[in-house]
Amino acid sequence: MFETGRVCMKVAGRDAGRMCVVVDAIDTKIVLIDGDVRRRKCNIFHLEPLEKVISLKKGASHTEVEKAFKELGYSMWNTKPREKTTKPTTIRSAKNTKVAEPKAEKKASKTKAPKVAKPKAEKKAPKAEAKKE
Repeated sequence: MFETGRVCMKVAGRDAGRMCVVVDAIDTKIVLIDGDVRRRKCNIFHLEPLEKVISLKKGASHTEVEKAFKELGYSMWNTKPREKTTKPTTIRSAKNTKVAEPKAEKKASKTKAPKVAKPKAEKKAPKAEAKKE
């Protein structure tokens, strides 16, 4: 039922309601689709087969599918990257900018020296021992 070239409608997922065509049957339940959807693997339970069949070879490229879809009058998923745009530059006039006055120097603050670990003092003998002597 889902042979190569079968036109289907996607009924589940983010592409639901869009037209697609089966490009390759991968498994009994998984097919590769392309068209007005992203080219990807799809479960056959997410597709509604239609009566139309396009003559495509197994594993047809995106351009071949695009030509066949245009003949049927269907729209196609645009996979071309968008053109890069440049940020608009603004020109500042000299009369609107203020000249920054030099700030007064701050007084030098006292800097603390880093703490150095002191060696521990030796423990004194207990008082009881001192009395025996």
